Amino acid sequence: MENAFPAIALTIIILSLVIWWLFRARTRNARLLEEGPKTAFEAGLSTSGPVFSTETGSRAPVSEFTVRGGAMHVTFDVPLPEERDEVLEELLLAEAVEVVREKRHTLPLGDLEEIVVHAGRGDRVREVGRVTLPAKGELPPPAPVAGIDLRHVAHDPFAAPFDEDQPPPAPVDVRVDVPADELPPIGRELRIPKGLERGLRALGLEPDKVDGAELMLGLLRMFGYTVTEQALPGSYLAVKDGQSTFVYADTHEPGEALEVEESVIRRFLADFATSGADRGMLLSEKYAPFSIHEIENRQPKVRFITRERIQRFIDGMALG
Repeated sequence: MENAFPAIALTIIILSLVIWWLFRARTRNARLLEEGPKTAFEAGLSTSGPVFSTETGSRAPVSEFTVRGGAMHVTFDVPLPEERDEVLEELLLAEAVEVVREKRHTLPLGDLEEIVVHAGRGDRVREVGRVTLPAKGELPPPAPVAGIDLRHVAHDPFAAPFDEDQPPPAPVDVRVDVPADELPPIGRELRIPKGLERGLRALGLEPDKVDGAELMLGLLRMFGYTVTEQALPGSYLAVKDGQSTFVYADTHEPGEALEVEESVIRRFLADFATSGADRGMLLSEKYAPFSIHEIENRQPKVRFITRERIQRFIDGMALG
């Protein structure tokens, strides 16, 4: 019994130090988020600059900007649908005007009178339209809302409290024949509203090829979150209206398990505990093990958005 006392004392000391370190890290991060700027990068909680901010997150990616033939040419790196989509094209025309507005400080407009807009990828780049300027070198007034912004036309599914009652998962009507040990891209199984599909394309995401994490991060962009990458690969801190959400994106590779692995869940919970964030969210196109229900009941600040829940998440947006 006497020989066991030093071991018990050492265990108590180690546990006390671990608890103290976790409490200190969480308190520090929470204080930095509360007192400092509202992005993780500026608050010293991330290892890189913002992946996207409220200003840049909803903008269409530009692959080329040139002046030739007496006109400005803007090319967007976005996947166009097989058939023409006039609404998407109008959206890209408006985006091109804002691109030129940003460039005019370093590239005088001079006598240019037109903006020629191209979009597509690889050998499928095509002209989608032209914008005639009101006068030589004069741009139209800026749009009330820049970029692809869903904040005023759809319910933000990320803003709802995690502990509120949730309806049962919505059934998925579409079925895709694939080998039993593989998962097809989640986009092939979802009912994605046309407006959301346009938004994803305008952000450079192809709806039927997007994975679950890319889809959710795309939604964060369209709902105006500032997102910064964290030290652990695949982890992010999303901030909006002063509320921070630790996000871990669990991707699926061919040959991997079809369920989120318990080791991934444990790592996510541990990183969330030390992140200082108000909430924690794991995103995955894999299926969830039954254990997540017990975890969510025990930890109401944690939510798992997995394959069987993504459709319900989209349906809850009530996209206008």
